[in-house]
Amino acid sequence: MKLENLLITGGAGSTGFAIADRFAREGISVTLTSRDLTRAEKAAGLLCEKRGGEHIGLELDQSDERSVTALYDRLAEPGRLPDSIVLSAADLGMGMDPLECPAEDFAAVIDANIVGAFMVIREGVRRKLKSSGGSVVIIGSNMSRRAIRNRSVYIASKGGLVSLAKALAIDFAKYSVRVNTLLSGSIHTDRWDSLDADAVAAKRARIPLGIEAYPEDIAEAAYYLASEKSGCVTGSELVIDGGTDAQLFPGV
Repeated sequence: MKLENLLITGGAGSTGFAIADRFAREGISVTLTSRDLTRAEKAAGLLCEKRGGEHIGLELDQSDERSVTALYDRLAEPGRLPDSIVLSAADLGMGMDPLECPAEDFAAVIDANIVGAFMVIREGVRRKLKSSGGSVVIIGSNMSRRAIRNRSVYIASKGGLVSLAKALAIDFAKYSVRVNTLLSGSIHTDRWDSLDADAVAAKRARIPLGIEAYPEDIAEAAYYLASEKSGCVTGSELVIDGGTDAQLFPGV
């Protein structure tokens, strides 16, 4: 498989854009999506300025099957159906107390993170990967393996994605389609820049290596899993969290 076209959902965000940039650096045409069309187009424009090539930004609500179908219809016309797919978009499910969270809010996170990912992957396999082979990379979280307080909905959705990836890796192996999950821990995004020194030190103290991942670290791993460099890797989980997943108690 020669990787020429990449689709990345959530590609306008910090980590998503770093992933898009990593592929564009290799001369790969990137389609990045956001729920906000203006934001997607702005990010694609920046990518074109930075790396050259033809990169586009499109609107996508991956919890809406019609939106997913429309996205692939748009990509089919100019021959930009993806050879590899990276799913970075997610509903973070913040502030959802498990005793107070309405069932419809819980379902909305599951729809966005699991059902939406499934529809994006399925349509990509139907449209191209079934006949050409390719790779799917799901950006997950180490919270699918180690829980924290008051994030039960998000954690459940990320755990479901790991299981989904394994199941699809088996179902799609006969088409030479690989499906893997990248489990990230803390990532240094813009939110870190608003923290004071004590807060940053406290967060880093919980990480065995003493340093959080940066978007570029996630991008390198995504490129490895989506490219021919990982040609025999499928149904796997690659953890990038500075050793957090490996430890029993922080700071001990």
